[in-house]
Amino acid sequence: MLQGTGSGVGKSLIVAGLCRAYRNRGLEVRPFKPQNMSNNAAVTLDGGEIGRAQATQARACGVPPSIDMNPVLLKPQSGNGAQIVLRGRVIGQTTAREFQALKPKLLPAILGSFATLCEEADLVLVEGAGSASEINLRENDIANMGFARAADVPVVLLGDIDRGGVIAQIAGTKTVLDPADAAMIKGFLVNKFRGDPGLFSDGMQRIEDLTGWPGLGLIPFCTEAACLPEEDSQGLPTGKPFGEGGITIAVPCLPGIANFDDLDPFDLESEARLVMVRRGETLPTEAALVILPGSKTTIADLTCFRREGWDIDLLAHLRRGGHVFGLCGGYQMLGRIISDSEGIEGPPGEAQGLGLLDIETDLSGDKVLAPVHGKSAQNGVPFTGYEIHAGRTSGPDCARPLLHFTDGRSDGAVSADGRVSGCYVHGLFAEAGQRSALLARFGGKGSGVSYDEALEAALESVAAHLEAHIDLDWLLTLAR
Repeated sequence: MLQGTGSGVGKSLIVAGLCRAYRNRGLEVRPFKPQNMSNNAAVTLDGGEIGRAQATQARACGVPPSIDMNPVLLKPQSGNGAQIVLRGRVIGQTTAREFQALKPKLLPAILGSFATLCEEADLVLVEGAGSASEINLRENDIANMGFARAADVPVVLLGDIDRGGVIAQIAGTKTVLDPADAAMIKGFLVNKFRGDPGLFSDGMQRIEDLTGWPGLGLIPFCTEAACLPEEDSQGLPTGKPFGEGGITIAVPCLPGIANFDDLDPFDLESEARLVMVRRGETLPTEAALVILPGSKTTIADLTCFRREGWDIDLLAHLRRGGHVFGLCGGYQMLGRIISDSEGIEGPPGEAQGLGLLDIETDLSGDKVLAPVHGKSAQNGVPFTGYEIHAGRTSGPDCARPLLHFTDGRSDGAVSADGRVSGCYVHGLFAEAGQRSALLARFGGKGSGVSYDEALEAALESVAAHLEAHIDLDWLLTLAR
């Protein structure tokens, strides 16, 4: 089990790289994360949902993602509330305080999923959540030491030198842990090192002296890691836009943004310049396209959208001849009305949409979780993706669908002038043909580069990087 000194230290990345490295050695490998918190989710073949990071790790193992790889997924809906997904299915909502008491009831399902993976694999690589040193949450823990102790899984601790204070990160973890928990840790790794590794050899030794744990590797910063999907919105880019192309695509970053890895494939397009617009900023006037991304809290995010003045910016964008595209929750926002009479996303109620598409959305009913494929209605370009949403959308503009599924269904809507459109399908822009068709509307051609091939290349690079800087043979001897 790989646990971290904090969030964002690189646990998901290292597990993905190790999955591919050991798979390349001929082992049958599986990833596992007992509890995840993220609105970046993936759909499994059996119609469940798990964290996006575990789906990437499954790809690294060369197997389809399964609900057993992430049995508990928390999807934040408010400052202290979240939707609970257990073994792929929504079972309810909880506050942070309520969840502490619920954890022991979830542990049997977690251990059952772990046992299932152990039966089908030579090696299971387990990812912890957040920080191993959150001793205030240790009681009833199911994400870190609570799981490690219950399943008797040895732990390797990962620290992040890039954020500074890595000696204190790792030594401090040893200091605050209960001795029985600390005994589960069999070694440590230091991640994201920049510069001459020889300059930190004394640092590695000092950590060993302070903790009694052996150092298993000093991992240099891996630039290829940027090509892999982020686990949650904390990894969203800040600062300068992605790319320097002449076609500007603006994306407002709303509080409940979900499945934002839909946008990652645009990194492959030199003609595109992707601008993630933060709160307090305006939508750029030079944008050719504004994409409203997925959202876990559509009505609340719509309120935020208006509070930021982005609704006014969007109307000005359209007056300048711009285009708008809505994905899932963003698609729902483009309509006239969003109704949540059952309180699926929060308090029951109804909200006026942006009114740019003549559609209405009712959030009631079962959640839709399904892989899909088909062709674009307007140009016949094929796509493969997945649906993961609450609600059903209907209205006159749905008579001009965006997509046709191979099972005969249609999805999405297009405005009469063709400049506003949206759909429920995630993963649409992973298809090179879809990106090329989109960019062609603004004078571009598209790279034709396969996003799947780019992900595969990144996983191979990360695996080779870890092979070079971690003693994988030694690491493997720790597994039981």
